[in-house]
Amino acid sequence: MADDNAQGFVIGDVEVFPVVEWAGPYVPLDALVPDLPPEAWREDEDLLVPDHLQGGRAVVALRTWVVRGGGRTVLVDTGVGNGRERPGNQLFHRRQGDFPERLERAGVRPEDVDVVVNTHIHGDHIGWNTHEVDGNWVPAFPNARYLLPAADDRHFGPEGGYAGGTRPDDRLMYEDSVAPVHRAGQAVLWDGTHRLDGGLVLESAPGHTPGSSVLRLQSRGERGVFVGDLLHSPVQIPHPECGSRFCLDPRQAAATRIRVLEQAVEERELVIPAHFGGSGAVRVAKKGGEFVFRNA
Repeated sequence: MADDNAQGFVIGDVEVFPVVEWAGPYVPLDALVPDLPPEAWREDEDLLVPDHLQGGRAVVALRTWVVRGGGRTVLVDTGVGNGRERPGNQLFHRRQGDFPERLERAGVRPEDVDVVVNTHIHGDHIGWNTHEVDGNWVPAFPNARYLLPAADDRHFGPEGGYAGGTRPDDRLMYEDSVAPVHRAGQAVLWDGTHRLDGGLVLESAPGHTPGSSVLRLQSRGERGVFVGDLLHSPVQIPHPECGSRFCLDPRQAAATRIRVLEQAVEERELVIPAHFGGSGAVRVAKKGGEFVFRNA
């Protein structure tokens, strides 16, 4: 897969660009968004193919967003990571890739990162929080504060029995990608809202996980919103009631998705999910009372 770093954009005075760990057709669209009416994707086929849909399979990307402005470098989500034990997902299990090299080719050295935002605690959003040094997992970004939703930290950590102990991967991902950040004193837990500065604000957006969040960016009158896994495919925009198979509380996730999309329309925010194909971002509007989208 070719580097995707060139497909960035600017919001006001802030540079935003992706570093892609992996991208390609993943699973059939109806397996990713199981409640989607069978005919729904055909309604927007011209907008979905080929960036978001190929051969009936949803195109997804494991993407970290780099947000650079005001002398600060922020990473939004950190992918899967290398060498992780993830027996529940063979795409992630013991993966080996060149993400650190991709990050450096994009002009980002580990010591330059000031803030890491994990929109939620899932294995494909926290993996490069850490790397292995002499057999131990340690923070990959030595000078960064790691912003973690407190509700997810409780749910997926030992306090919540590692998400109730139903999936071995949940304990594994917490212990190799979150616990080392706590031990290093670099973790910052937050609830409700958390302001990074005048132009970046984290807000709770629960449903996908208990602590799922969005990051709002505002600069010089322009706006964007990083929505993490609130959306897995653009086809959910005209059908916001349809969640992904990974949502822990589908009903709450749908209500959150509608609320965030309504604000995106009102504020003219660029919607920036974690996993979309193509440029990774879309514009959202309303037509006839329904949400519509176009690729950014």
